[in-house]
Amino acid sequence: MGQSGAVIAAEVCVVGAGPVGGTLACRLAEAGIATVVVERAPLPPMEHPDFDGRAYAIAAGSRRVLEAAGLWARLPDPPCPIRAIRVSDGRLGRPASPLHLNFDFCEAALAEGEQNAAFGWMVEARSLRRALNARLHELPLLSVFAPAVANVSRRADGATVAIAGGPRINCRLVVAAEGRDSPLREAARIPLTRVPYRQTGLVSAIAHARPHQNTALEHFLPAGPFAQLPMSPTEGAPNVSAIVWTERDATAARVMALDDAAYGREIARRLGPHLGAVRPIGRRWTYKLGAMHAHRYWDTRLALVGDAAHSIHPIAGQGLNLGFRDIGALADLLIAAVREDADPGAPKLLARYQRLRRPDNLLMLAATDALDRLFSSDSLPLRLVRDLGIAAVDRAPPLKRLFIRQAMGLPG
Repeated sequence: MGQSGAVIAAEVCVVGAGPVGGTLACRLAEAGIATVVVERAPLPPMEHPDFDGRAYAIAAGSRRVLEAAGLWARLPDPPCPIRAIRVSDGRLGRPASPLHLNFDFCEAALAEGEQNAAFGWMVEARSLRRALNARLHELPLLSVFAPAVANVSRRADGATVAIAGGPRINCRLVVAAEGRDSPLREAARIPLTRVPYRQTGLVSAIAHARPHQNTALEHFLPAGPFAQLPMSPTEGAPNVSAIVWTERDATAARVMALDDAAYGREIARRLGPHLGAVRPIGRRWTYKLGAMHAHRYWDTRLALVGDAAHSIHPIAGQGLNLGFRDIGALADLLIAAVREDADPGAPKLLARYQRLRRPDNLLMLAATDALDRLFSSDSLPLRLVRDLGIAAVDRAPPLKRLFIRQAMGLPG
């Protein structure tokens, strides 16, 4: 923490040091841009060796952003590649519909040299946090203030971020990366559209008897989607998967109150027998679900990224990846502007950022909302339409490739 009364000059101040904000700060400093990151809470050390069950599904496009920020190579635990995805529809406790959709990585028709890549990678949350903590403190052009309370004032010609008990930061752009309850967005009076779901997301991990073969499962049930995502081995468990599923709020509360044996049985009822016997490992986590979209992504000397700008239903596992796409686009614009001696906080640049990212984010919000409404029904006619649609996509290779590349965050 700098001394009170000192002044720091920087091009960009990122408020929020989570995966999205921290990665953006590292990317800019890596590119030679003087950057400050401010976080209200202490940086979570997450150095404890116990596996805690949380993980991120990192798409191929997001991996490139992490590589450019110098983070991918610093992950202390190996990510697990996802090389196949199986999509099915069914009812709780009954076999899945025989009409299903399989995505095999070989069908992605990727460019030459990417044959050994993957749809995405499962990265432990603690692994990414440890890489971020290390990288944030080793870049000479990056100053970190955490925990710190900041007062932000924005003007047409620049912005000032005053750290309580610390220095004053003069910069040309402030980036709001504080999450869905962003105080900077609220202070800018940027209106929101919210979509409540009255659902809870449950997150945990399991050890299982049979190998997952790097295959992910997305199984649609009337209460919401159930996903099994392959992970790397952890101590005492050679076969591990992350479990992310959606339940109605009341059911989720009852499930969370179960002991491990009963909780494992609930997972097995939804998962089916293909991985053999399962047992929960690590902690359990719950999240209230809802979608949100900001009507603008920028204001005077301010840009919104990640959950400060948008959040979606987790049905496709794309929420964090949209945030990484945001910062990939914004970083490219800021780096080009600074190298050309242009203003990185200029309205034209921020409007261009919004034009680049808003359509993609709105499309994903609409798609995930429609999927949730379509699949969260036990109506027999709707189930038939769903199953026929799944089977039709499975037999349409060009459409499958389009879905694959969109999910991977790749162009085309």
